[in-house]
Amino acid sequence: MLIARSIALFLLAALLEIGGAWLVWQGVREHRGWAWIGAGVIALGAYGFVATLQPDAHFGRILAAYGGVFVAGSLAWGVVADGYRPDRYDLLGALVCLAGVAVIMYAPRAR
Repeated sequence: MLIARSIALFLLAALLEIGGAWLVWQGVREHRGWAWIGAGVIALGAYGFVATLQPDAHFGRILAAYGGVFVAGSLAWGVVADGYRPDRYDLLGALVCLAGVAVIMYAPRAR
């Protein structure tokens, strides 16, 4: 159950961080205005909070593992929101990152 919770929190964190950054990007680079920027800033702040809910107590481990989720999530966001088409090296890199997440977060450890 802890692994499922951890994965769900990583996915929510990715949605908030990547979505927040995308909203800021849209507000600034695509001239959509302050409402988009403000929504992005709120989402980015919520991401910071969600990251603290991970069951593991080690900040460095959580953020290191989340980096892999961020890489894969960013590519997925680009596909859905911007029509980006990742090539096989993008996909391979994302899989390597997700394998790293699994090793960092879910490898058996002596307690």
